[in-house]
Amino acid sequence: MQWALDFLPLPPCPELGTQPLSGILWALLVLFLWYCYRVGSDPPVTGRVHPGKLKSSCARAGRMSRSGSYGSGSSGGTDSGTGAATAAIGNGGTPCIAMETEEEEEDAGRCRGYLTPVLGHTLFPAQASPASRKLYSALQEYAKRYSWAGMGRIHKGLRDQARLSDRSSIQKPHLFFLPDVPSTPFFPRDAHRHDIEVLEASYPIILAEFQAVYQRGIDPKLGWTCQGPKGQAVFPLYNAGVCVAGNCRACPCTYRTLLSLRTFISSNSLGAAGFWLLGPGTALGGGYGPTNTRLRCHLGLQTPPQCELVVGGEPQCWSEGHCLLVDDSFLHTVSHNGAAEDGPRVIFSVDLWHPNVAAAERQALDYIFSPEQ
Repeated sequence: MQWALDFLPLPPCPELGTQPLSGILWALLVLFLWYCYRVGSDPPVTGRVHPGKLKSSCARAGRMSRSGSYGSGSSGGTDSGTGAATAAIGNGGTPCIAMETEEEEEDAGRCRGYLTPVLGHTLFPAQASPASRKLYSALQEYAKRYSWAGMGRIHKGLRDQARLSDRSSIQKPHLFFLPDVPSTPFFPRDAHRHDIEVLEASYPIILAEFQAVYQRGIDPKLGWTCQGPKGQAVFPLYNAGVCVAGNCRACPCTYRTLLSLRTFISSNSLGAAGFWLLGPGTALGGGYGPTNTRLRCHLGLQTPPQCELVVGGEPQCWSEGHCLLVDDSFLHTVSHNGAAEDGPRVIFSVDLWHPNVAAAERQALDYIFSPEQ
């Protein structure tokens, strides 16, 4: 076929040596048409996957071959965790974390796309205790009901439970450690300004209600709990996330103050609230709290001289009518070196959420550490 350049609106141009400029444009046009022809006629490359798609079909096929079908549970040598994960995928739910074997982990790693959730392909430590496995199962149940969104730190913390004893001795919570949480033995008032102001404003009525129950006598039949050495006693309003109804009825205004706090841990076993007494000449040795996800707020009610709280090597003293925010997951000691006539040291202790624990994490921890678990 013969092509002419008459249809191209090429302006007249001077010659460049022996070749006119229109000849150069004609050559460029021919090259462009040839490129378009090659691109349009090349066959698609087999096996190419769009980088934005999930490469989950291989992992699903591997699980289906081991469990028998998408909708079934465990069968034929498949552990129950993998069967539950397969059933959740087959029913359109969110895949849960399966306690996978090493072989399953390798298969998943070969078939995983970069958008596949990391939490779905992690091994639970073989050396984990039964208690840690129970908490891990509770996290799986929570994720199936709600979502894995925001669960990364909790997931990592539960997987690292077996190595809690390897942590430095200055901070070693014995039940649960949430990673990447800023830690310091004492926190400033601004961390929970609203709740501290509510407690300090209620100091007179809280003190009056304590004195009323104290004058009745320290007796287990009257709601008191004696702990540790002689001279230490607790009158709990909340114990391990459970309201002590009789004691709350004895202190109604204090109970209503608790309910008005924004960050009080009232729904899981990590939280407590009550009056704590320490008699003269009593000292409590070093100990660690159960978790770094909370702060203990101490409202001083009766603070005789020579009473001291040492947390993470930093000493502090209580003051009547004022609050201290303490991270008791640090090594801490308490002492009352006053005389007998000074009377007991009394604080109202309330467990508040650590300010760096997100709302989604708080909801999940309420579920995992619910008193029924």
